[in-house]
Amino acid sequence: MKALNIALSVMLSATCFAAQGTDFGELYYQRASLFDTLGTNPSSIVMLGNSLTHGCEWHELLGNPNVVNRGINGDIAEGIDLRLDGILRGKPAKIFLLCGVNDVSHDLSADSIASAVEAITERIRRESPTTKVYLQSLLPINNSFGRYKRIFGKEQTIRDINTLLEKHAAKSGITWINLYPSFADENGNLRADLTNDGLHLLGPGYIIWRELILPYINE
Repeated sequence: MKALNIALSVMLSATCFAAQGTDFGELYYQRASLFDTLGTNPSSIVMLGNSLTHGCEWHELLGNPNVVNRGINGDIAEGIDLRLDGILRGKPAKIFLLCGVNDVSHDLSADSIASAVEAITERIRRESPTTKVYLQSLLPINNSFGRYKRIFGKEQTIRDINTLLEKHAAKSGITWINLYPSFADENGNLRADLTNDGLHLLGPGYIIWRELILPYINE
């Protein structure tokens, strides 16, 4: 009976995500369905976010088999909220959240993006109160690479979002992890030695990220 229930749950999940396949793109629904099927458990440490999270083998980087990757390339706050059920169902121990830069590329205001991210943190705390939430700042970008035209001139928007999110974390008692300074050059851009496109990270960038979050992973 348990096996049948699991099978039915997987089938319903796949049907649900497939039915919405025109909204966020095929990759989103492929990974969202997989994540929903895999689920989490009370020992899980969830890395939740967009392509920056998607692009790392977190359990290897952090040396912890309980760490699971729930990042999807191109994801936005709305997409994360849509797939949150499959994460919260297992009442994971910790969630490390980083999102917002793709929302910036959609020309949304800093206030609206910060509010959407804040709503995710509040939903996690409401639906899985035993889960500890770690809110990570957005990383800087570097438009000198000329790759992502929809984030040209959006450097200040990213900084404004971080300011708002830091205030939310302090007010709500959520752990704030300010990644931004460790990735920024003297002009506030993403360091050129840590990226090859101005947005995504090379290996050395993930090493920096690891050192910043490892104390929270291990606490």
